[in-house]
Amino acid sequence: MPLSADFPLRAGPLQAKPHRVGKPWSLLSQALAGSALGAFLQIVPATAAPTTIPAQQPPQDTQKTPSNAPKPPANARPLPAGTPPNLSSNGGVSDSEPVTYLANHESYDKTGLLVLEGNVRIWQGGQAMRADKVIYDRAAGTITALHHVALTQPDGTIAYTERAEFSHGMKDDVSTASYARMKNNVKISSSGTRRNNGRVTDFSNAVYTACPVCAQHPERAPFWSITARNATQDKDNQNLEFNHAWLRILGVPVAYFPYLPITDPSSKRHSGFLNFYAKPHDHYLGTVFSIPYFWVIDGHQDATFTPLVGTKSGPQLTVNYRNRFNNGYLNLTGAVAYDSLRNQPFYNAFGEPSYGGKEHGAQAYIAGRGEFNLSPHWRVGFNANRTTAANYMRDYSVPGYGSDALNTNAYLEGFGVGSYLRLDTQIYQGLNQGIINNKDLPYSLPRFTYDFQGEPDALGGRLTVHTTDFVILRDRGANDQRGELAFQWDRPWTNNWGQQWVLTARVDSMVYHATRMHEQPLYEESGSHVSGQVQPTLALKMNWPFLRSFAKGHATQIFEPIIQLIAAPNTGSALHRQLPNEDSFAYEFTDATLFSLNRYMGTDRLDGGLRANVGLHQNWSWNGRSVDVLIGESFIQHPNRGGPAYMRYSGVNHTFSDPVGRIQMTPSRFVDVTARGRFNPYSKHFDYGEGLVSAGIPIFRVMAGYVYEPRTPYYYYYTPHTNRMDQSRVNNPFLGKVSELTGGVTGRWKEYSFAYYTRRSIARKQFVANGGTVGYSNECFTLNVYASRQNTYIGGRRPNVTVGFSVTFNSLGTFGN
Repeated sequence: MPLSADFPLRAGPLQAKPHRVGKPWSLLSQALAGSALGAFLQIVPATAAPTTIPAQQPPQDTQKTPSNAPKPPANARPLPAGTPPNLSSNGGVSDSEPVTYLANHESYDKTGLLVLEGNVRIWQGGQAMRADKVIYDRAAGTITALHHVALTQPDGTIAYTERAEFSHGMKDDVSTASYARMKNNVKISSSGTRRNNGRVTDFSNAVYTACPVCAQHPERAPFWSITARNATQDKDNQNLEFNHAWLRILGVPVAYFPYLPITDPSSKRHSGFLNFYAKPHDHYLGTVFSIPYFWVIDGHQDATFTPLVGTKSGPQLTVNYRNRFNNGYLNLTGAVAYDSLRNQPFYNAFGEPSYGGKEHGAQAYIAGRGEFNLSPHWRVGFNANRTTAANYMRDYSVPGYGSDALNTNAYLEGFGVGSYLRLDTQIYQGLNQGIINNKDLPYSLPRFTYDFQGEPDALGGRLTVHTTDFVILRDRGANDQRGELAFQWDRPWTNNWGQQWVLTARVDSMVYHATRMHEQPLYEESGSHVSGQVQPTLALKMNWPFLRSFAKGHATQIFEPIIQLIAAPNTGSALHRQLPNEDSFAYEFTDATLFSLNRYMGTDRLDGGLRANVGLHQNWSWNGRSVDVLIGESFIQHPNRGGPAYMRYSGVNHTFSDPVGRIQMTPSRFVDVTARGRFNPYSKHFDYGEGLVSAGIPIFRVMAGYVYEPRTPYYYYYTPHTNRMDQSRVNNPFLGKVSELTGGVTGRWKEYSFAYYTRRSIARKQFVANGGTVGYSNECFTLNVYASRQNTYIGGRRPNVTVGFSVTFNSLGTFGN
């Protein structure tokens, strides 16, 4: 059965009986039986009235007709003068706007009524009407439209009826057996309507739906509808109110509402209550209910008030305030609650108990962000996050919980031609109690970053400049300040053999002042001192791509050897022990960093020594399919056989590094494969590997992923450098082996869909999480039922099972939990 969002364009009168309403959807089918839409869009025939006196130009009015409102052609004629329309500016037309018309035939009857027949079209302000016949009573000031009447209103609503009587110009009207189509494909039909002052419309025996109506069987009920004894559309208050309403699914009544207000479909922003939230069972709050209220303050600012009530703990009130300025925006969210839960201390992932201080009683949190443009090249902004207790965020599921810390920063940014500047501050609040103590967290007061990229110079090279300077303070731990300046010059060229060369010259320089370096996170023997490093680096890289075609020119192959030589002073562990380390706790040697000058995540640690990187890149492409392969290795004069623990599995501990590789395959549009890894030939094991496979057709698809690493990167500053903890506890789980498998399936058939995912830690021999969802969706309705299970402790939140559902009615909103 084909569905049609529009009316079938067929001739014939409506079969409506204005005095009687049958099935709830009968008026929809009656409106479909004959449409004025096609006729309304017809071109004026040759017999139309010739061009005559143009419409009188009105004086200046504060009410402006919408730009998309229908406008009369130049040859439209004004109605004869009579009783002047008493129109107010808020009705869509102003007091002085004329009523103009076009018709195939016009005449006066014996009583002096003006009769217009044949493709009659009438305009006033932002409104336009089409009808087969119009009778204008100049003395009474009424316009009666008959047969295939279609009225287009300024907000885009189109109303259809067989008979309508207008007064006060086209602002007030009464019609029978009407049908209206609003924005977002919303439709409402009624046995009769009355519109007052162009702003309030009453519907009798109303039927409302956002679902399409079958063009072949319009008598069938839409998927869902609201039937009501009467309904009122108030455009000033931007709402639609139903009295004695039934919600029907496939014509079957499922819910009764003595009074049901909803937002007008044409409204963009409207003050009122939003969709409620209900959860039958929450581990911390019990049964939860919340209904937000949205307040439109003015055209550029609003606020949302969200009270929440739970059976196990005290209430919470959340307020969100938004303001959009000409030069920026402001978004502030705050909440206050009385957390009556007195939780027992939980044990973190290291087996340590967390008491967390005062975690119950009056609690609050604030989250805000804003950004303001000072000029085309400068802007300022901030992002603030703070809470009284981490467990309060857990108990009330406050956004941001689950992270290790809350970040607060303020910044100034500048943009120029090839340049970028940022000055900011960073402050943190730890949430993972028992592992992160706020006194251990750093404060960046301030941090300065500047990047510049110049134009090509006379030698064909390009200069870039970079600096990141900061002041790091801790209540407990090392304090340090860094000044950095790095220059890099790149000169690319291509010779006659097709070889692509890049010559790079770089100088990194840093100066530090550090105190209490024997404390976390460095735990070095030295205390306070001033130190620095300067490292020049010279690199030469050559790519030599060879291209050939095969399969009669329908496929191509690229064979590309890559060689890179890097020369820099050797920087060993002795130098590093004298330097603070704030940004280089991880060393990444993969296919992505094979040809990087520095494989540390930051610049407090730099790759030094003489080394060569070689790689072989190949690509095959045919008929939209491809296979791309890269393998490579490094040759290092001074390999790193000692140093920090994170270098133990770095892959660069020998003169010949561990080989790295990557393969990406798309052999067809049904299969995608990506895999990368690093193999240790000395231990005969992979030190790093990951892969992702996706296969299937649109209606059914399978995905799987795997990641392996013998030791995870550092978790915060938890290091086994001192004897304050035993090694076995540190290795569980953040410094232990990672071997994890993920998988999922998705499917869709017609309106039905499903998805399932799983995540299992092979190293810990347990599932991390499992879950799935089943859904149904059509043009106007969506239902999703989901279930998931979390099997790990996240910030003290216990393993739990979550089951819920959500129901979405287009134009009504989403309900569920």
